[in-house]
Amino acid sequence: MGRGPSIEARKNASDAQRGKVFTKIIREISVAARKGGGDPASNPALRSAIDKGLGFNMPKDTIERALKKATGELEGVEYEEVRYEGYAPGGVAVIVDCLTDNRVRTVADVRHAFGKFGGNMGTEGSVAFMFKRLGVLSFAPGADEEAITEAAIEAGADDVVVYPDDGSIDVLTAPDGFGAVKAAMQAAGLEPGIAEVTYRADNDVAVEGENAQQVAKLLAWLEDLDDVQNVYSNADLGADAYA
Repeated sequence: MGRGPSIEARKNASDAQRGKVFTKIIREISVAARKGGGDPASNPALRSAIDKGLGFNMPKDTIERALKKATGELEGVEYEEVRYEGYAPGGVAVIVDCLTDNRVRTVADVRHAFGKFGGNMGTEGSVAFMFKRLGVLSFAPGADEEAITEAAIEAGADDVVVYPDDGSIDVLTAPDGFGAVKAAMQAAGLEPGIAEVTYRADNDVAVEGENAQQVAKLLAWLEDLDDVQNVYSNADLGADAYA
């Protein structure tokens, strides 16, 4: 009977994954600071990126160093935002948001991923119209629905969605109202498990069988690319996607 990975091997894999997450967050902090200034109190995008870093236990000195590089106090790499759009198998729409210091490398990596798993890249705007940008505060199953709903309405949230399959709850906001709603929920003692401004599809596309497996592999491959920050899709994947 074979042995599983050693403790050291598992730790190394975990450290590598943590390093990837840190790299993506540092890029996000850098771009937000360059665009809106290095003060998180007056830069909601920066505040959100820093909160994300702290949520992943990123050391504060790592965050400070990223801020100093972005604001010119330390020498650093400049990243630009670039978006790619395309279709995965089964007609699934995919948006790939990147931060890169080399567009040629990034587009080649993204195009390779689409081709490898049976998809194809589209032109700018070819699928983005199917998605809406919004703030999402997610609460785990078992959270107090009544308290969350009351606080969300009081804070000016757009909607509260309770998922009947597990009882989890999403509070939805306009992007520019996200920070205020999040602060109000926290002040009410309601800490979301995940809080982010993201993109959600207007309608999901159900895919099954081999198509679902190819879509799952494509999305995972894209998310693992160093230059990719976020991947959005309208795929509704069944359990067989991960078979």
